[in-house]
Amino acid sequence: MPKLVDHEERRAHIIDALLRSAANSGLHSVTMRSVAVEAGVSVRLVQYYFDTKEQLLLAAMTRLGARMGERIQHRLRATGTASAPRGIIEAVLLEAVPTTEESRAFHLIYTEYAVLSVTDPALGTLAAPDEMEAFLTTQLTAARPADPTFDPHHEAALLLATSAGLGLSVLLGQRTPEDATAVLHYHLGRVLPA
Repeated sequence: MPKLVDHEERRAHIIDALLRSAANSGLHSVTMRSVAVEAGVSVRLVQYYFDTKEQLLLAAMTRLGARMGERIQHRLRATGTASAPRGIIEAVLLEAVPTTEESRAFHLIYTEYAVLSVTDPALGTLAAPDEMEAFLTTQLTAARPADPTFDPHHEAALLLATSAGLGLSVLLGQRTPEDATAVLHYHLGRVLPA
């Protein structure tokens, strides 16, 4: 009797191979062949699940986003701030700082994908930044509901730009993860005073 194949598990295995390969050698060097080698499967099998490299890359970005969401939820549970707007905002921003191998891989791959998508329309743009900005805007509005001098939409954009820039500076070795975290705490304290 032939072995039953779990297609979702196999797709996930291939996507994880792409992520490992990209984290080690950069997204620009990833090919269908290199993913197949990393996954221990044939190129034909990779192509069975993903017709194009672009489809595989988009699936990988979706998986990266889901994993980041899981890490944020874990951080919120660990700190006990799962429903407090400030705690939620802090968890989102701190997760963008590459402090672990997984968050480093996320930041590296996500940044490289964003840059590649500027010159390769087949990659498409990611909805995640817009979704995250809208999410943070909602949280900031809840944190400072009746302040006419406070623009939650602009603050959300500034917070995301700050965390992305700090994350990149950590990747480049310009600052330590601890320093980047301290800067985020400092800025968040100014935006949402305790």
